[in-house]
Amino acid sequence: MNGKTAWLLRESWESPNGTLRWDRLGPRDGPPVVLLHGTPFSSYVWHEIAPALAAEGHRVHVWDMPGYGGSAKTHGQDVSLKAQGEVFAGLLDFWGLTRPSVIAHDFGGCVSLRAHLLHGADYGRLALVDPVALAPWGSPFFRLVADHADVFERLPAPLHEALVREYVSSASHRGLRPDVLTGLVAPWAGEVGQAAFYRQIAQADQAHTDEIQGLYPSMDLPVTVCWGTEDTWIPPARGEELATLIPGAHLRTIPDAGHLVPLDAPAQLLAPLLTFLAT
Repeated sequence: MNGKTAWLLRESWESPNGTLRWDRLGPRDGPPVVLLHGTPFSSYVWHEIAPALAAEGHRVHVWDMPGYGGSAKTHGQDVSLKAQGEVFAGLLDFWGLTRPSVIAHDFGGCVSLRAHLLHGADYGRLALVDPVALAPWGSPFFRLVADHADVFERLPAPLHEALVREYVSSASHRGLRPDVLTGLVAPWAGEVGQAAFYRQIAQADQAHTDEIQGLYPSMDLPVTVCWGTEDTWIPPARGEELATLIPGAHLRTIPDAGHLVPLDAPAQLLAPLLTFLAT
């Protein structure tokens, strides 16, 4: 798999929230690394970082959360942060991983933190990339859609797709290549994808970060926080605040990158990640 071919996750797991798609790259005997995506994205955000980590000898696991990417999208599905944290803890058990390194972006940051702090998921180290972790969060657009998800879900398909493309584009500071933007938006197309897009926004609840925010000072593992200096979705100041709350955490800023750091500046992000994984 790489950015020049279709991003296809070849494996599946029947999670409590529907069929989950996943894949593994790199040598089977390499040190395990698990990548978590955010919202409204999928594992495709890692399509440049994952092969690079695998080329350095890591066994890289990628997955689409239920309701995202190639995983199942169903009416009434629970795709909340609470549910995703529980699913991730179960997925690690399914994989049989022992203290993997975890790298999590955006919404995936909260998922990884909830799995660790509330469900006993044990990591060797944790890298948080522009994570959803501290209150308040959610852009004005995000809150507007959350309050009127039933209305937005009924938008004509062309208007919905234009809205999603504009929304996803706003997460990048450098601008996304047309093929990359298409790869990010494609899972939200069609009747099923459109319903899933507004479902995941409607279920986003700050209570699920509030529940764990007070536990960050109790964390006892190596943590690095990476943040794009031009992130307009979550202010870089949140990175500084988060790094002070987690004992021993270090903040690494990525210049000239927006919220979509893995796509805006993959090389600049890969360098501190490889250093962190090797420490």
